Amino acid sequence: MSNQLVEVAIAIIHRQNQFLMQLRDNIPGIIYPGCWGFFGGHLDPGETPEVAMKRELLEEIGYTPPKVLEFGNYVDAQVIRHVYQVPLTVELDQLVLNEGWDMDLFTPEEVRKGERYSVKAKEVRPLGRPHQQILLDFIES
Repeated sequence: MSNQLVEVAIAIIHRQNQFLMQLRDNIPGIIYPGCWGFFGGHLDPGETPEVAMKRELLEEIGYTPPKVLEFGNYVDAQVIRHVYQVPLTVELDQLVLNEGWDMDLFTPEEVRKGERYSVKAKEVRPLGRPHQQILLDFIES
């Protein structure tokens, strides 16, 4: 039996050349603990990546995007990342952070720098490496 890759669906949530990122909980056992990353998560059995991404956004921040565009797939040795781009059409104070430590908008400069201060963590936290690369690709496209 072959090892099956984990499949996740993640969202590049953008508004006016800024990108909404989640500061992941700083707990052992999760991937990229205490790092900034995308909202999204694992596909449930039988779920399409787009449906999974929409479900995760609703669960994690109470947001239903008005439209969804596929950006691409990123595959490494462990995971297939199905990446979507969605516009942010509400103010941050209308979102409810149900998962993660913090959330905030990143500028392209902050994405390139690869780290950002978190008010809630009270310190500078790194951007997860694959998340940074995906955002850089998006910014350049």
